[in-house]
Amino acid sequence: MTQFAVIKKLTAPDKAEVEVLRGTACGGDCGSCETCHYASKIRVEATNDIGAQLGDRVEIEARTSRVLGAAVLVYVVPFVLFFIGYAIAAALDFGEGLRMLISFAAFALGFVVVTIVGRSHRKNPITYNIISVIGHEAA
Repeated sequence: MTQFAVIKKLTAPDKAEVEVLRGTACGGDCGSCETCHYASKIRVEATNDIGAQLGDRVEIEARTSRVLGAAVLVYVVPFVLFFIGYAIAAALDFGEGLRMLISFAAFALGFVVVTIVGRSHRKNPITYNIISVIGHEAA
């Protein structure tokens, strides 16, 4: 997975802190939706083996499988557990109120799973590599 970023700080001879503009649903091209100004910028550390300099616009790359795995963990697991909780409660012939309560408890359990797995992945975070210099940001 590649993204575009700007080098904000050189942290070591082979490392740089880059600022990535997080995308919006409309891709940042739509002037009519008025939501693009809510896009946020994040800073991550990237390996700088190509010698990019401060202020350079660069293309960074991360392993797609790691990024998609994190997205599935955060966005899919809680909802899957929600529906599994409802199905189990329905199979046990519980009333609708109890089914919903069990569903939301399973949904909350999903966030507990996300938190535990997220903490275990802090030791091995997603890594980014600068793969090309596109230009230099205007001052």
